[in-house]
Amino acid sequence: MIRRALSLLFLAWVIGFLWFVVALPQPSDGETTDAVIVPTGGPGRIARGLAVLDQGLAAKMLVSGVDPDVRPGEFAAEFGVSPRTMACCVTLGFAAVDTRSNAAETAKWVAQNEVRSLRLVTTDWHMRRAAGELDRTLPDHVTVIRDAVPSQPDLGTLFLEYHKLLASRAAGLADL
Repeated sequence: MIRRALSLLFLAWVIGFLWFVVALPQPSDGETTDAVIVPTGGPGRIARGLAVLDQGLAAKMLVSGVDPDVRPGEFAAEFGVSPRTMACCVTLGFAAVDTRSNAAETAKWVAQNEVRSLRLVTTDWHMRRAAGELDRTLPDHVTVIRDAVPSQPDLGTLFLEYHKLLASRAAGLADL
């Protein structure tokens, strides 16, 4: 009986991992939102968030999880952001250190800025976990559009992120 249960559990894990690898989230279409949220940590994320601003698909951007040593001028210089855009539209969040605290930092910023819809921009392999943390943290009236940045993750990255996703979902169930 235990052998059968373990076999079924292993089979579910394998099928889940295959789904995770084969069906990575995709970029979003041109839907407009109040804001764009970009958790730091992966190539292409900030550039995609800035492109969303430039295209007028969002009016404001929060970059969550910025290193406390980074100054706004340094950020602007590195990513080619004009002083006008930095002043009106870009907020650097320094409080987050991981995906869960990105969600908490985002929820606080969303409430302060009266955001009702946002575009989450993160790497394709990170999207499910980041969106899940946001879903648990944001009020129900806030709409989240998922806008994945395509990547070429190696098997180790996918393996680790799949297990982080499982742990995140288990933690979410425990919070119920």
